[in-house]
Amino acid sequence: MTQNAIEIRNLKKTYNLGKEGEVEALKSISLDVKMGSIFGLLGPNGAGKSTLINILAGLVVKSAGDVSIWGFDMDKNPRQARASIGVVPQEINFDPFFPPIKTLEQQAGLYGVPKSERRSMEILEAIGLADKAYAYTRALSGGMKRRLLLAKALVHNPPVLILDEPTAGVDVQLRRQMWDYVRELNARGTTIVLTTHYLEEAQELCDQIAIINHGKLIANEPTQQLLKRIDGKRVIITPKVLVTEVPDLGENIKVGLSEFGNLLVDYAPKQVEIMEIIAKLQNLGIEIKDISTEEAGLEDVFLQLTETG
Repeated sequence: MTQNAIEIRNLKKTYNLGKEGEVEALKSISLDVKMGSIFGLLGPNGAGKSTLINILAGLVVKSAGDVSIWGFDMDKNPRQARASIGVVPQEINFDPFFPPIKTLEQQAGLYGVPKSERRSMEILEAIGLADKAYAYTRALSGGMKRRLLLAKALVHNPPVLILDEPTAGVDVQLRRQMWDYVRELNARGTTIVLTTHYLEEAQELCDQIAIINHGKLIANEPTQQLLKRIDGKRVIITPKVLVTEVPDLGENIKVGLSEFGNLLVDYAPKQVEIMEIIAKLQNLGIEIKDISTEEAGLEDVFLQLTETG
């Protein structure tokens, strides 16, 4: 057993479109997901994330490469590999006339979990659906259905959990509740693989982030290391007297004007010091009332990598 929950080597997937030719969805992807980590898998729409997840889930057959989950090779030990993973898909996929408790019991049966070892009600209580255990699934709200998808993925107690856009379309409060539960699962030892379009969530939650674009792996680094790729800061300056024109502060300093009259100054700390910016403003007769700074975030890194990639 290695220290990696998932190991992927030279993974390729090509779709044959008949007369239209072939499309390479994944182009020789190699990456490791460490045990006990929260691993972010990001990329624009059509980048290949869903194809990669569906290969891990056993729903799509790879064209080439090697994949192991929890030490089990997907080609040599497919049943053990699939049993080691739980997937929370984007789509709602359960019988609308089944109550949640029956949905979980059925899912547990499909995984061969003995009745004496099933934790259906315990899982429903953990995700806040115990009071809806015997209600029709069709009567649940969108957020409740999202939580039930998470519950389905947990019935066989998998050591690896894949969350594919799990908070899409849910309100902020529910999103926070789900992430609290994800952190709790991770603290108990579950390895989490997360795809999300909410980049601030990935930045807050993930230890490591991989970015896929056009089927290629263009980044795979610890989150904090990835954030350091952009040497950029923004200074937000509130002048004492309203400024109507954008001042010219010279090379390597970009200045904008917000609708509230604040100066938005973007600069690279390796090239320009903040005191130099303040001095230039004072030389132009602009007195400063307030000043604050912003670091470059994951969104800036993501946009830079995917646009150039």
